[in-house]
Amino acid sequence: MSDTQSLRRTIASGAQLQSVVRTMKALAASSIGQYEKSVQALADYYRTVELGLGACLRDRDPAGGLAVRKAPSARKISAVVFGSDQGLVGQFNDVVADYAIKTLAALSGEARFWAVGERVYARLTDAGLTPLGPFTVPGSVGAIGPLVDQLQLESEAHQPTEEMAQLCVIYNRHLSATLFEPVSQRLLPLDAKWQQGLCAVPWPTRNLPQIIGGGLALHWLVREYLFISLFRACAESLASENTSRLAAMQRADKNIEDLLGRLNGNLNQLRQSGIDEELFDVISGFEALAGE
Repeated sequence: MSDTQSLRRTIASGAQLQSVVRTMKALAASSIGQYEKSVQALADYYRTVELGLGACLRDRDPAGGLAVRKAPSARKISAVVFGSDQGLVGQFNDVVADYAIKTLAALSGEARFWAVGERVYARLTDAGLTPLGPFTVPGSVGAIGPLVDQLQLESEAHQPTEEMAQLCVIYNRHLSATLFEPVSQRLLPLDAKWQQGLCAVPWPTRNLPQIIGGGLALHWLVREYLFISLFRACAESLASENTSRLAAMQRADKNIEDLLGRLNGNLNQLRQSGIDEELFDVISGFEALAGE
């Protein structure tokens, strides 16, 4: 009887855990959609910023450049690495941390990083990289903007005093409902080929733009480009995090389902054994009485 009661308690606990896992699966699936939509919503605005940058670059003296000085080796390399604060995300943090370590090791210069997420921050710090500070992972689309503003302020505070500093972003890019991959993007200094490509894009209307503000307009357009790039990286990282969590919860749900099946089978066997023993007792008593 005690074994049966113990199994019943174990089955009840497993059923409660399965309910929690399925709730987390539903939350992860719904979160993926909102972050995907936020990335798609950036497309039109990003196109507008690109057109503005192309117009400003064509308006400038080609010999002057865009304060994009080519340096044979950058003495300082700053990276923004997006991870997670919470667990139950499978290999999400391990994948992006290992990729960041390899990517920064391949660059010439002293690498420092800002980490969005406590877990990836700990991984990179343990690997010997110099931390500039951790940031909390935003819990919704609305919280991404304030985080990106803080990241921009931090990067601008370090950039003026360090000549030829590079800034890059490393994150897990969302591919599908079940896949993601780690990627990196250099934000500063701006790539020369990318600038040439912007200059080659024709203006979409016959009314050519008039540049007002000169270098100031260009400065603010570059800031908007950085904002969009960081915002998109954060949103894609959050979508990938929930993708990894969804896959982990699906595996956990299947494992719990299998375990509950085995436990219920064991319970049925115990119950059948108890019934058989009671039947044997009744038959034995009947035969004893019949013999008398």
